[in-house]
Amino acid sequence: MKLVILDRDGTINLDSDAYIKSPEEWQPIPGALEAIAKLNHAGWHTVIASNQSGIGRGLFDVTTLNAMHAKMNKMLAAVGGKVDAVFYCPHAADDGCHCRKPLSGLFEQIGERYGVDLKNVPVVGDSARDVVAGVAVGCEPHLVLTGKGEAFRGVPLPDAFPMGTRVHDDLAAFADYLVAREAPAKTAAA
Repeated sequence: MKLVILDRDGTINLDSDAYIKSPEEWQPIPGALEAIAKLNHAGWHTVIASNQSGIGRGLFDVTTLNAMHAKMNKMLAAVGGKVDAVFYCPHAADDGCHCRKPLSGLFEQIGERYGVDLKNVPVVGDSARDVVAGVAVGCEPHLVLTGKGEAFRGVPLPDAFPMGTRVHDDLAAFADYLVAREAPAKTAAA
């Protein structure tokens, strides 16, 4: 199974320091939905691993989160893409859970749900905590320079990022990279 794990806020949709609290506030980053469709058409299953502490903080509820994802899924379908599942941590930072990134709980849930080892599965996010959580279970780290990642444009990555983190302008650039990287392997196998 070809699997890629994506962060949501700042990677797929525009982020906000005030949190994304409604479907109206949920707006895709230009080219991100098409990037997911490109991955899907190349045979990749995409899942989301996202901290959603706005639930734990009482800023929105699960029904509202589901409405945001319904909007995302409808917009994805319109461009020929889909997300297979959304895994999220609803807890506030001080709740002491194991699922809040940078801890690896969401990734462990993904591995269990799909019955796969996540070694070398690409994980894409806009912050160190996104990729650190994935690397803890063996994922391959990728940073996009959107959302919080914009702070790292044109500068060396700080030590908080795992060794070998690959940097991409945005999710579309990551999708281009992954599809191109796979192409020589298919040619060699033919």
